[in-house]
Amino acid sequence: MTTKHGPRVLIARLSAIGDTIFTAPVACALRDRYPGARITWVVEEKSATFVRNHPAIDQTVVVPRGWFTSWRGLRAVRAELRRCGPFDAAVDAQGMTKSAVACWLSGAPMRIGLLGEHGRELSPWLNNRLVRPEHTHITDRSLELLGPLGIHRPQVRWDLPDDESAERTIGTLVRGSYPTGYAVVNPGATWESKLWETNRFGQVAAELGRRRTLRTLVVWAGDREREAAGEVVAASDGWAKVAPPTSLMELAALLRRASVVLSADTGPLHLATAVGAPAVGLYGPTRPEDCGPYGDRAIALQSRYQSGTRRERRRAGNDAMREITAEQVVAACEKLLDAAPASRLVA
Repeated sequence: MTTKHGPRVLIARLSAIGDTIFTAPVACALRDRYPGARITWVVEEKSATFVRNHPAIDQTVVVPRGWFTSWRGLRAVRAELRRCGPFDAAVDAQGMTKSAVACWLSGAPMRIGLLGEHGRELSPWLNNRLVRPEHTHITDRSLELLGPLGIHRPQVRWDLPDDESAERTIGTLVRGSYPTGYAVVNPGATWESKLWETNRFGQVAAELGRRRTLRTLVVWAGDREREAAGEVVAASDGWAKVAPPTSLMELAALLRRASVVLSADTGPLHLATAVGAPAVGLYGPTRPEDCGPYGDRAIALQSRYQSGTRRERRRAGNDAMREITAEQVVAACEKLLDAAPASRLVA
């Protein structure tokens, strides 16, 4: 299984920024157990930011979206993976056809995947070492995939890379303007059914301002979220401000310094917990036990689960989200603020 220096392992988690962040502890656990291992991660471009330059990862194979839908794409990815190999094992941390195909194309003799409801589509047939997870959270069940490699119950940490330029930019932004700290609100989400009302985000910002003298920055990506950010600010009684455009590395730096972060179940929420920020997550069509903000400095709120298939939940309205009240969210934010240092600002 091992070379002179350690095993050669491929991790396949291709898409969704939040899920990619959730999987980062797999690379850290491999590095801890096998310091001399050669670890490669195959990922799609949109989710590659926190895989590139990760200290536990030696190589990153970035593939285009839809690569597995054509023979040309399959051949190109196979050639790239074989160039980066050979591999002793491949870990399919996504449990879908495309991630399992990437593992198969790598030529790894041991292809570890999930058994049961999380081993979806063709993945159970393409992988040859199947693990039935005992845990439900994405991070915990991804780490269970390392059992065949002799890794059991590892320490959970993310070690996401940072960027000196991003740190300087955000340090300059917040240093003089927010001497007592700030909250971050992310009103956007990838599913319509995950959206909470913008006026309620504004109400929370107003209450944190009145009760804690804490100002709020509203982050966004794209024109639609920029419009939503403006609606939050309009409902905040002057306590919130639209954040400037940020890269993902700048967003990480902004979240790292925040006193508290508020978001639905989407990438910025999971980025916040990975960089150590206290965070409140709002849940409707997904379950906190599956994809809740990880760690003891996070609170997940869910009043009702929007049941149904994944497609049905994605296409549903946001009725379940709207059952979460602003008062509940303010109380959760204050609980985290009471437990955190007075200021999290970093120069």
